[in-house]
Amino acid sequence: MDQDLLKAILHIAERMTESGAEISRVEECIIRICKAYQCRHVDVYATTANIIVTVETAERIPLTQHRRISATGTDIDRLDRLNDLARYVVDHTPETAELRRRLDEIEARPRTPQPLIMLCYSIIPAAFCLLFGSRSPVECLFAGLIGFVLGLLIMLFERTKVNKIFARFLCSLVTAFLVKGLMLLHLITCPDYIIIGNIMTLIPGVGFTNALRDLFVGDMFTGTIRTVEAVLLAIAIAVGFAIPDLLVGGLL
Repeated sequence: MDQDLLKAILHIAERMTESGAEISRVEECIIRICKAYQCRHVDVYATTANIIVTVETAERIPLTQHRRISATGTDIDRLDRLNDLARYVVDHTPETAELRRRLDEIEARPRTPQPLIMLCYSIIPAAFCLLFGSRSPVECLFAGLIGFVLGLLIMLFERTKVNKIFARFLCSLVTAFLVKGLMLLHLITCPDYIIIGNIMTLIPGVGFTNALRDLFVGDMFTGTIRTVEAVLLAIAIAVGFAIPDLLVGGLL
C-alpha cells in the first residue's frame, strides 16, 4: 500500500458516493479493499460531502488522505460498474496502474444520449398528466412540451453548476409561468394535470429514499443531511409553483 494506491481507492469511493451509493457501502468498500492489500488497520469516515481515510500499512506506515465530494446524484449503471470493480480489486489486488486503467474505462463508458433524455422529459409529464386524470390530448401535449423545456433547464443548470435548490426553484417557477401563459392564451382550461405531471420530474423522491435508507442502517448524520436536502428541495419546488399563483390572484 502506498499513497498512489490509496488515492485510486479513494477515487472509487468518491465516484460511488457521487453515483448515489449508501455511505455504509462506501465505507465498507474502502475497508475491504485496504484489508485486501494487507493494511493492518483502517479508519474511514465518509459523508456525502467528505471522505477521510487513515490506514496503517503492513510496514506500520500511517497514510491519510481526504477527498471532498462536490456533488451527488443517481447513476445506477456507473455504481454497478464500480461495485464490480471493488469486488475485482478485493479478489485480485491488482497493481495501481491496472486499477487506474479500469477506472478510466468506467469513466469513458458511453453516456445516455441527450436526445433520449429529452424524450423522457417529454414523455414522463405527459404520461403522469394522463395518469392523474386528464382526458385531454391537448393537455397531455402541452405537458410534454413543457417537460421538454424543463429538461433543457435542468441540463443547463447541471452544466453551469447552479445550486441544486435554487435550480429546482427556477425550474418550477418557469414551469408555472408557462402554464399561466397557456391559460392566458385560452389554450387550456385546467392547469392542474399539467402542473402535477411536471412536478413528478422535479420532486426529490430518490433523494428522500436514500435519506431513509441511510437512517435505517444507522448513518444518522448522512441520513439527516439527505433528509434536510430533500425537504428543502420540496419547499423550493412548492414556492416556485406558488409564486405565479400568488401574483395573478389564483388564476392558476
